[in-house]
Amino acid sequence: MSESSQSTIKEPSLLDALIPIVMLVTMMAAAVILFGDSSSYGPNQIALLLGMGVTAIIGMKNGHTWDSIEKGIIKGISMSLGACLILFAVGSLIGTWMLSGTVPMLIYYGLELLNPSVFYAATCLICAIVAMSIGSSWTTAATIGVALMGVSEGMGVSTAVTAGAVISGAYFGDKISPLSETTNLAPAVAGTNLFEHIRYMMWTTIPSIVLSLLLFLLLGLNESNEVNAQSIEAMKTLLQSEFELGVHLLVPLVVLLVLALRKMPAFPAVSIGALLGALWAILFQTDVVNSMAEDGVSSATAQLIVVWTALFDGVSFSTPSDSLNDLLSRGGMSSMLNTIWLIVCAMSFGAVLDKVGLLNRAVSAILKGAKSAGDMVLRTILTCIGINLVTADQYMAIVMPGRMYKNEFEKRGLDQLNLSRSLEDGGTLTSPLIPWNTCGAYMHGVLAVHPFEYIFYAFFNLISPVLAVIYAFLGIKILRLQPPQVVTKAD
Repeated sequence: MSESSQSTIKEPSLLDALIPIVMLVTMMAAAVILFGDSSSYGPNQIALLLGMGVTAIIGMKNGHTWDSIEKGIIKGISMSLGACLILFAVGSLIGTWMLSGTVPMLIYYGLELLNPSVFYAATCLICAIVAMSIGSSWTTAATIGVALMGVSEGMGVSTAVTAGAVISGAYFGDKISPLSETTNLAPAVAGTNLFEHIRYMMWTTIPSIVLSLLLFLLLGLNESNEVNAQSIEAMKTLLQSEFELGVHLLVPLVVLLVLALRKMPAFPAVSIGALLGALWAILFQTDVVNSMAEDGVSSATAQLIVVWTALFDGVSFSTPSDSLNDLLSRGGMSSMLNTIWLIVCAMSFGAVLDKVGLLNRAVSAILKGAKSAGDMVLRTILTCIGINLVTADQYMAIVMPGRMYKNEFEKRGLDQLNLSRSLEDGGTLTSPLIPWNTCGAYMHGVLAVHPFEYIFYAFFNLISPVLAVIYAFLGIKILRLQPPQVVTKAD
């Protein structure tokens, strides 16, 4: 008998909804305390699966069958498969772009052009421009972001602050770009016009990015006195000695950006970029490729093995500098396996929570007592953050609150633009700050900095939601529905 034909399914209680959420938060905190930075390499996954098990038990207590729960898990995992494919492609791209000299070339230019005192602010601004042009924070972080992380290593400045600047700029550009998926999704769910949504977001995004740039400038001024000019020159000299540098090495990056601008889906675009990087390695970095080849293998076969390995297992350099080796030795599909493991476990937990109705129950409790515009915006943003935490997916954090709160905003005389902006502030921007969220796991895998390290430096992602709540409570730029005009017929 199917679950839909059963009449024994009970509505979950608030206690039912709170048990798995409190359990997950407790176990995640314990994982960080016990395992530190390595908590994302297994402990968090176990916590998520245990939380999923407890949620499933509560669901079966309320009348749901295991078959229906299992189908929910499969559906939840399937939602993340697109992101998993992109992650695999990004891993390959990083590996071949390291081998081809594309990333080393970007690092070299960065060391030559960027001043340490403005480095953080410039990083944020560069990523903002690129993300706004292509509409993707993920592609921006995997390309320009990776190179800027390398520049920060070469300059000896903080990688945590640099990662925060990359994410701040990337998410600002993504948020205001009409090419962005989330920027299109939020107004679609709320029932607003895309360009009106973007214009309305400017009231929170522009002040937030300005404040962020000022904070990055202040942090950069403190760094400028500590950076060793000799270390920068030493890094540039090493890069010149290890690679055949030249502007032609940036062709794979240009091709990828053009493909993104032409709205090619991320997976094929990044895959093309990775394969082009492999070709560029064979054409322009022959000495580097040959140095990694096994002895006793013919030249052509050896080169094929090296670039093939870069695609699935990354590259490993042996230069005189340990710091340069750590910087360049990375990439490959295998480097993303742990991130995908985390995403699958997180999506499984969120799927069961949604399937057995516990998520809806928790959200309905949050709305209770909300009256003013400030109450509605605050609770919407908190709900988005909560769904980001428990479902590990930014799309769920936009769609679910959007559907649940759309009528509630209308009942309180609030324009749906208030809702669509809140969905972006709470759903899109907080996703990379959560280690087990698909976005947080992605940024960790690409930038090699844990979200708990960069969370306090992702200024834009922190300031914008807070500013949105302040605006709402002060009544600044809160749009209200106009009462319908009563037309009377003239006598």
